[in-house]
Amino acid sequence: MLPKPEKTSLIISERRVKCHVFEPSKRQVWTVVGMGKEHWLAPEYDYCSCEGFYFGKLKGKQSCYHLDSLKLAQEQHEIEFITFSDDEYVDFLKGLVAEI
Repeated sequence: MLPKPEKTSLIISERRVKCHVFEPSKRQVWTVVGMGKEHWLAPEYDYCSCEGFYFGKLKGKQSCYHLDSLKLAQEQHEIEFITFSDDEYVDFLKGLVAEI
C-alpha cells in the first residue's frame, strides 16, 4: 500500500479529483476516484464518504487522503471539471449514493 503523500500525488497526477458542475444552477458535487471506487466529498465540511475517513475520525485523525488530494488539487488547479444539466442532478446523486 502506498503512503498517504504518494497516494495523493498519484490521484492528482491522474486527474481523479472531479468537480461535477450542474448548469444553470452552478451546484457542485465533488468526487475523488480512489483506489477502489469513487468517493463523495463535501470540502466545506471536511467530509469524505470513504471508510478511511470514518474510522480515522474515530481514532482522532483529521483527514483522509481523498480530502488531502482535493485540497492539494485545488491549490495546484489540477481539477477535472465536468458539466451536467440541472435535470441530471437527482439521477447523479442517486447513482453516487448507490455506490456509497
